[in-house]
Amino acid sequence: MTSQDRQSETGGTVFRGDLSAPDPIPEAGIEAAVKLLRDGRLFRYGEDRNSIPEAALLEQEFAGYMGSKYCVGLNSGGCALFVALKAAGVEPGDKVLVNAFTLAPVPGSIAHAGAEAVLVDIDDRFVVDLDDLDRKAAESGARYFMLSYMRGHIPDMDAVMAICARHNLVLIEDCAHTMGAGWDGRLTGSFGRAGCFSTQTFKHINSGEGGLIVTDDEDLAARAILLSGSYMLYAQHRARPPLEVFERHHYTTPNCSMRMSGLVAALLRTQLPLLDERNARWRQIYEVLAENMADIDGITLPRRPEKEQFAPSSLQFSVTGSDLGDDEIAVFAAEAAAHGVHIKWFGAPDPVGFTSRHDHWRYLGAAAGNALDNADRVLHRLCDMRLPLWLDEDDCKTIAAVLREAMAKAKAAVRQCA
Repeated sequence: MTSQDRQSETGGTVFRGDLSAPDPIPEAGIEAAVKLLRDGRLFRYGEDRNSIPEAALLEQEFAGYMGSKYCVGLNSGGCALFVALKAAGVEPGDKVLVNAFTLAPVPGSIAHAGAEAVLVDIDDRFVVDLDDLDRKAAESGARYFMLSYMRGHIPDMDAVMAICARHNLVLIEDCAHTMGAGWDGRLTGSFGRAGCFSTQTFKHINSGEGGLIVTDDEDLAARAILLSGSYMLYAQHRARPPLEVFERHHYTTPNCSMRMSGLVAALLRTQLPLLDERNARWRQIYEVLAENMADIDGITLPRRPEKEQFAPSSLQFSVTGSDLGDDEIAVFAAEAAAHGVHIKWFGAPDPVGFTSRHDHWRYLGAAAGNALDNADRVLHRLCDMRLPLWLDEDDCKTIAAVLREAMAKAKAAVRQCA
């Protein structure tokens, strides 16, 4: 898109791109998928051992990228979270700490495991509140902490690990939005007992659906492979523990049939070598857009610490100003959408599309959301938009112009009501 496209017939800037458009699959991935389709053996295992081992190769390659001993492919990121919890030893009724700003599959995985979510407050940087984590770890008696790097925001991991050590918490990392991101030079997914990743269409690598677990724990890895649905074919995995480890678990671990298919793995293997390049491009897009949004009165972007090597496939900001209430924020979001920039507002009264917040997850029970005053305040004004890789500098300027004009309309609405 060029700057000549900015003006609409009715006046005002218009962004003519589609922020929801996924990034395409590389030609090499398409060719690999077609090859597998012609072969017909899409299932990851083969009793004749002649199947193309795409899933096993992907697991081996992703474990190598992460510096992890083991990797397990699943059919979604949510399944990866569930399987990691069960493989780590979570039993029905166990309490699992989880930060209150996350997406619905995260508390959903805890419910799926039969466990009880204990929601932890967040701070103004959109990450877990360390004081509340420390307090609720002590008060709840929870043995597990599922840390969600929601929308790619990474907390002070030195402090997080100290709290986990102090309370003997088993850390499970939800890295759906941080594949290739890190803290102080260390990749997310390598801090806890297990790191869980998603390859859904809008993630860093795209297979429509898919999930990955990495771990250095041989028993967790063996249980995860068995839970994923390996039958007795686990020897076909390449990033796996020794076979004798499976002997400890294969009679007592259920088959939950959540394994990754060979077709999904074929799509992903060609994208993995592009991951670091993509993340560098996302950081460039984020920085240009953030620079152009910096002077918009009523919009505040979060602080990004120097130790956070983020991989921003999306951008979040807060609508600030005491004069802007729900009606005015709704005007802002509607005006932006009318001019081509579709943002997600977490403060909307009802969940929309992928966007929901903790008070919408009523299946968790009222006690799960106690004492989340800061999360309620922060999420009420939080907006979010996706950053496709094809955005250029002119696109970023146009998006910022749309947001600036939409904010002006919202502030005009305030004046009209005064």
